[in-house]
Amino acid sequence: MVEELENRLKPYKGKVPNYTRLPEVGRDRAEILKEMEELTSVERAKWQRGFASGAVYHGDEEYIDFLCRAYAINSQSNPLHADLWPSTVKYEAEIVSMTANMLGASSGGVAQEICGTVTSGGTESILLAMKTYRDWARDKKGITAPEMVVPSSAHAAFDKAAQYFNISIVRVPVGPDFRADVAAMKDAVTQNTVVLVGSAPSFPHGVIDPIEELSGLAREKGIGFHVDACLGGFLLPWAERLGYKVPPFDFRLPGVTSISVDTHKYGYAPKGTSVILYRGRELRRYQYFKVTDWSGGLYVSPTIAGSRPGGLIAACWAAMVSMGESGYLEATKKILQTADEIKAGIAQIAGLYILGEPLWNIAFASDAVDIYRVMDFMSSRGWSLNPLQKPPSVHICVTLRHTQAGVASRFIEDLKAAVDHVERSPQQEGGMAPIYGMAATIPDRKVVAELLDGYLDTLYSV
Repeated sequence: MVEELENRLKPYKGKVPNYTRLPEVGRDRAEILKEMEELTSVERAKWQRGFASGAVYHGDEEYIDFLCRAYAINSQSNPLHADLWPSTVKYEAEIVSMTANMLGASSGGVAQEICGTVTSGGTESILLAMKTYRDWARDKKGITAPEMVVPSSAHAAFDKAAQYFNISIVRVPVGPDFRADVAAMKDAVTQNTVVLVGSAPSFPHGVIDPIEELSGLAREKGIGFHVDACLGGFLLPWAERLGYKVPPFDFRLPGVTSISVDTHKYGYAPKGTSVILYRGRELRRYQYFKVTDWSGGLYVSPTIAGSRPGGLIAACWAAMVSMGESGYLEATKKILQTADEIKAGIAQIAGLYILGEPLWNIAFASDAVDIYRVMDFMSSRGWSLNPLQKPPSVHICVTLRHTQAGVASRFIEDLKAAVDHVERSPQQEGGMAPIYGMAATIPDRKVVAELLDGYLDTLYSV
């Protein structure tokens, strides 16, 4: 299986120069750029045509050039040196403020103190939030064995935070609608619980957890409540304006104490930016790292990294102010209309069904055919979809790339052909189906973990 993965992950093997050590003499810069352009042109075709789930959320060539220009102008900046690049500090503060106001900081005409920082991505936003609640609970409540209570559908970054920061994670099974089970989560709360988690929406199934009920539970228990809106934070406010059914999920709910939201997804900023927001500066300060007696001087940093790429922060700011409310509203309208078309098409394919009630991140499964083999067939047609497990399923995360003329209809056409092919061909062809099939049937998860180790080892082989 690892050999199969290597064939998929190393398509350039033997086709371009490999470097296991520095060349004795540096290569010509024009030659280097030419090689990069050749590799990129091969990879660009799939996502540019709209055949990838998520991954590239905007992708218009002119827009990409604009963001690259914004990055280039600020490529040397580093907010660690605020005295040298006060413009980067300005950009970051405004990114946080704009995002906070989009997510309920000024609701009903009443301004709330919602603050935060820019991070490198959704995972860092989640890591920082969990670290913050750990330290807050230790300081305010004397909790030394902290626990977080999360739905089973919550992002794997919460497991990473638990591992990194020595927090016990209690994963609670979701209900039949794939949303968090409030009663079960309430039962899981103990005197050591420091935070509850809900998703808006969840990555696997694209459904929004009962955030309002969880918010009330957190207030009742006097603990933090984090909303992971990494996927939905830049879509749901505009979907609500467009008249779609969007339940309350942001700082308009008094029990919501933090939100993670990815600017590099539907905020259409370059990869490497996200925002973590908190209800109040006091809570945010538990995120900061401070050293007061180092020989190198007083040291403080707001996030995990010390030096940070100011160019990405600047490009993120440029993305947001260039899109504006009207831009985000129009983009959301196109995405949700395309998602409705795809959902209607899936519903017409015998043997497939959609999990839950997603708006645009659409998971589908089958009781009639091997859904992973369906995914493999789609891969042979150029599609890059996301395999899920528990239950076995596949999802497509709809982006602006899919709103291009003919992409949605092509997806449904290929999906029908995929189901028909798997029904007529019982023989296993290889691909990802046997890997996910094995992962679903082997009870010893250490064996599956070894396969994942092998996958990462393969990525780093030269």
